[in-house]
Amino acid sequence: MSLADRLAEARRARGDVAEASSRVSGRPADDPWRELKSSVHQSLIDNLGPTLYDARMGATELEQRVRTTLQEVLAATNTPLTASDRARITQEIADDILGYGPIEPHLRDPEVTEVMVNGPDSVYIERSGRLHKVQTHFNDEAHLRRTIDKIVTRIGRRVDEASPMVDARLPDGSRVNAVIPPLAVDGSLLTIRKFSSDPFRVSDLIDFGTLTEAAAEFLSACVRGRLNILVSGGTGAGKTTTLNVLSSFIPDDERIVTIEDAAELQLDQDHVLRLESRPTNIEGRGEVTIRDLVRNTLRMRPDRIVVGEVRDAAALDMLQA
Repeated sequence: MSLADRLAEARRARGDVAEASSRVSGRPADDPWRELKSSVHQSLIDNLGPTLYDARMGATELEQRVRTTLQEVLAATNTPLTASDRARITQEIADDILGYGPIEPHLRDPEVTEVMVNGPDSVYIERSGRLHKVQTHFNDEAHLRRTIDKIVTRIGRRVDEASPMVDARLPDGSRVNAVIPPLAVDGSLLTIRKFSSDPFRVSDLIDFGTLTEAAAEFLSACVRGRLNILVSGGTGAGKTTTLNVLSSFIPDDERIVTIEDAAELQLDQDHVLRLESRPTNIEGRGEVTIRDLVRNTLRMRPDRIVVGEVRDAAALDMLQA
């Protein structure tokens, strides 16, 4: 029997055991290479140490160092691996260290618009407006919590028992919401709405059948006529997309101020001032609400005020503006 045949047989044996375990426990099948990945992951951290957190090192250079060290550590193990297994293990460990772990492939997928983690064993994605459950899962609750901590720490936020909810924006513009126990009863929850680098235009909405040409022309006339417009709808209905399209009708010679919880609007005009609310700090101070920003905006000589989302008393200030 060749080495390739022995490897294939070993993988099938591991897969059968993992599948039987999953039928009993109800969770996805365990990764047959889980112990190896854990060992290589720890060796990689030991080898690179502070390099992983060196702010002076660029993302490309760090990724190259991690992948090079990964290959060296894997080569030093006595575990026989096929080329495909080696590539998969390398990619998964790199995702865990450089990215956001098991959900990183979905975040890279341009067709996925939202990633929803309902505890360590349940992950859903939104593709083409429909929800799909995927086989992705975290090792355990601690693994999921480490991923959440990595996300919120990079953007200067925190999440713990004293502050078990966080709503923020990732560096690429994606919006993230996390809720941990005791508020999340069945395990930590993580929702990431991906940022579109190429927002829809009015022509796209007409092509999709969302708007007719007559409706688009009417809305354009309303914006140019400086009428107040309120966009309302349920979660995921396309409010931000619609607001982006409406904002594209604003003339280029006007001063525009946008106010949002998490900056998502993408305006093409030159004279745009973007404001973002801020939650309380670790001492419970420093909060800046949407209402505070609306009031302040009135002193900034705006021609247009675009408020991304209103749920509270800021609605009164917005109407009075």
